Amino acid sequence: MASDGTPLPYSAPRHAPGALHQLAERARSYAEAASSANTRRAYAADWKHFAAWCRREGTDALTPDPQVIGLYITACASGAASVGGKPGSVSTIERRLSALVWNFAQRGLRLDRRDRHIATVLAGIRNSHAAPPRQKEAILAGDLRAMLETCDPASLRGLRDRAMLLIGFAGGLRRSEITGLDLGRDQSQDGRGWIEILPEGMLLTLRGKTGWREVEIGRGSSAATCPVAATETWVKFARLSRGPLFRRVTSQGREAGPMRLNDREVARLVKRAAAGAGIRGDLPEAARTALFAGHSLRAGLASSAEVDERYVQKQLGHASAEMTRRYQRRRDRFRVNLTKAAGL
Repeated sequence: MASDGTPLPYSAPRHAPGALHQLAERARSYAEAASSANTRRAYAADWKHFAAWCRREGTDALTPDPQVIGLYITACASGAASVGGKPGSVSTIERRLSALVWNFAQRGLRLDRRDRHIATVLAGIRNSHAAPPRQKEAILAGDLRAMLETCDPASLRGLRDRAMLLIGFAGGLRRSEITGLDLGRDQSQDGRGWIEILPEGMLLTLRGKTGWREVEIGRGSSAATCPVAATETWVKFARLSRGPLFRRVTSQGREAGPMRLNDREVARLVKRAAAGAGIRGDLPEAARTALFAGHSLRAGLASSAEVDERYVQKQLGHASAEMTRRYQRRRDRFRVNLTKAAGL
């Protein structure tokens, strides 16, 4: 079993030599590393949701029957799959379907999502319920400066939060990439990359969705907003030498503990700092909180950096310029007017 309770393949026969058992353990660890912990947790929750629906409907959850799966996603779209009766969004239904395919595969079973009982129903759900994506608000440079003012420079937690906000923005990082950083290479089993501080700036080596990549974060024009200086200050006063870069601070706030921060703490930090800085104070508190998340930093870099788009694309680790443009909340629309260019 994986750490989240989902089944993983590879187990040696009961009376197999010890070497085979060791190889089976190694194979299971590799299988677990094939997907992120967040993905496995989400897939485990989706399987639990499906199994609960099957129990209520009196059907077998361990049989990958396309007709049953088609009825399940129909129930998800209508709200009948949950006790509360809340309809699921198209993206949630698609994720649940991916989770079922993955979970069945871990059990040595195959679910063909292209089967007409699934594909036709899913196409109908998309046509009936699909809506434009709701994007998180971008944190622009001015917003970030105001958010930094909410971080207490005299406390260890404040120094950590400043470094996290600046690295997340300047690196255009995902929240898991921020909290997954180590102080050096091969220093922890759960790390997703490491930092190297150089005279010109900071080099991040990251393991992302598309493999390993390097991210360069240059030194800022001001010490107050320099992500490299903020990181150096946090490391110095937290007395860190190896292991996770961003850690929990003790309740007394006097020292950094050994545990890595959960990536959800990035979203909480962004929401808290944005609220403290009064960003979008024209909105009610609930609406304002929903606007910001960890991706707000990533979108902020894409929207603020006035450089050739390809450099932003490289920094964010996108395979296409089109994906990068989705993060640009403030790009120059209608700069090219094809109507006039065509003579109208």
